[in-house]
Amino acid sequence: MRLLMIGDIVGRSGRRAIKVNLRELKREFDLDLVIANGENAAGGNGITKDVAQELFSAGVDVLTMGNHVWNIKEAHEYIDRETRIIRPANYPPGTPGIGSNVFETRRGVKVAVVNLAGRVFLQPLDCPFRKIDEILIRIKEMAQVIVIDFHAEATSEKIAMGWYLAGKVSALVGTHTHVQTADERVLPGGTAYITDLGMTGPLNSVIGVKKEIVIEKFRTQLPQRFEVAPGPFQLNAVVIDIDDYTGEANSIQRIQNYEE
Repeated sequence: MRLLMIGDIVGRSGRRAIKVNLRELKREFDLDLVIANGENAAGGNGITKDVAQELFSAGVDVLTMGNHVWNIKEAHEYIDRETRIIRPANYPPGTPGIGSNVFETRRGVKVAVVNLAGRVFLQPLDCPFRKIDEILIRIKEMAQVIVIDFHAEATSEKIAMGWYLAGKVSALVGTHTHVQTADERVLPGGTAYITDLGMTGPLNSVIGVKKEIVIEKFRTQLPQRFEVAPGPFQLNAVVIDIDDYTGEANSIQRIQNYEE
């Protein structure tokens, strides 16, 4: 089977990148499932029902989230009942939504999707290492193919998680930093890995924000109101080939598409 995992979708530009690129990517790679991080899809900060439905209609099958998942309060109820949205599993019990779910591809293969959040330089959530141990005990009985979006800041934390799960899951991909890394590989035991998928959003920006605003913040150290940058887009993603029966990844390929 073949999965597409898309880096953080940022604002209108990121959503446009999905609409322009996804149909052709599905045709080119004969994709079985499309997973995208959507925590910044609504105005660069959170998710809404309308934005999520727009992405689902464009061909995204599953949306993972991150530390901005709760930024739009009106979406909390929607997240609690939309099973195609997966928020970090290591939020405390009673938090709206779900941290993992099992989906069936068009060819009948079951795929477990898990979302975790890191703790270095981010909120002090439950330990993601211990949390994934708990989840794997339950979810391995439901699906052979298991993919994880680890939404974390520190590269060391992501790499450590990759080695911790090597041979235990089909893929571990990092999100959050909005800059695609060039370290994609298949770890021993058949686990596809990349430290960060990158960003799907404004090309001429500072991780999605108007560059002038961010430069001014660095120059003056004064608070600034961030705004999503306009202009052409980029789409960052990976295509992962996985054996249907063993759940082991065979290959991982980076995708970088840009608007002319």
